[in-house]
Amino acid sequence: MRAVIVAIGVAFLVSLLTTPIAIKVFTRLKAGQPIRSIGLASNQGKKGTPTMGGVVFIIATVIAYVAGHLALTTLPDQQIAQVEPTITALVLLGLMVFSGAVGFVDDFVKVRKRNSGGISARAKLIGQILVGAVFGVVALYFPSSMTDASGAITNVETVGSTTLSFIRDIPALEVGKVASVVIFIFVVMAATNGVNLTDGLDGLATGASVMVLAAYALIAFWQYRHWCADPNYTEDYCYTVRDPLEIALIAGAAAGACVGFLWWNTSPARIFMGDTGALGLGGLIAGMAMSTRTVLLLPIIGGLFVIITMSVVIQIISFKTTGKRVFRMSPLQHHFELAGWSEVNIVVRFWIIAGIGVAIALGLFYSEFLANVG
Repeated sequence: MRAVIVAIGVAFLVSLLTTPIAIKVFTRLKAGQPIRSIGLASNQGKKGTPTMGGVVFIIATVIAYVAGHLALTTLPDQQIAQVEPTITALVLLGLMVFSGAVGFVDDFVKVRKRNSGGISARAKLIGQILVGAVFGVVALYFPSSMTDASGAITNVETVGSTTLSFIRDIPALEVGKVASVVIFIFVVMAATNGVNLTDGLDGLATGASVMVLAAYALIAFWQYRHWCADPNYTEDYCYTVRDPLEIALIAGAAAGACVGFLWWNTSPARIFMGDTGALGLGGLIAGMAMSTRTVLLLPIIGGLFVIITMSVVIQIISFKTTGKRVFRMSPLQHHFELAGWSEVNIVVRFWIIAGIGVAIALGLFYSEFLANVG
């Protein structure tokens, strides 16, 4: 637990203290956010606000991960912990960094060309597929083993699973490694685009991501405390996952980094996360779902992202089939802007929706365990 707390604290402080520096640097480089001419009139005042702020909390998360591992080296020898960096960390941080890199390229092109177009949708999609495929293969084809004091192998697991999962793996839904990699890619694409579509109002995506990441930190730490690889845990109903403490540490670090960034990103935002941050967070959240074996729980944990994504899908389908729009504008948050809601009002109410989804998901997760051991 100490390592997770250290990681959260370090990430928060690094993000909080370095974001003002990033604001000055990006402003000097004229890396301002272009605003669509056909967008909302209220958003035109945000033109020129520094973007690509996701770089800050991505770097803060990586630094905090290192700090958390330094704290792990002081833990008692008898406590099960991954003192050395693991493939789980490689997958999770890799998804965050390289998904963020795809977004960074998009942001850079926007700033360079001084328009909101960025790279083509096809190029962005290819980037997401490549990132998902590379880390999906690593997650499914590179098992690890842990040994106890006698040298006997106690746990052989991959980061991802070859079965679909809800609260844990569902044995009846075995799909194999190839299909699992395809699912991994799909989850990465869905999560990155979901967070990206939610971004658009000051602090909206950042605050919602904090809740989701905090939920995964709680889930992973609970799995660590009831881990099948831990010889000190005697109950039969344990969790078969790989490196749960690593997952909790990274989720907590990312949540802390986002809170520090939110200080500057909340209305009126002095910096935007850009596609760099949105895709980076989406990639990490996808990795959290795969590594904690809670893939089918993700749509509930990230309920706000699902709702906003579906609003875009519904709008496109309706317009292409009937020529009519269901919403005044999509994504959904802009519909309410045109309906006269203030930006702060929308953000707070959408945060409430995000919190409800997280609360329901955590309730399902913990009640499943308690129901089976009670």
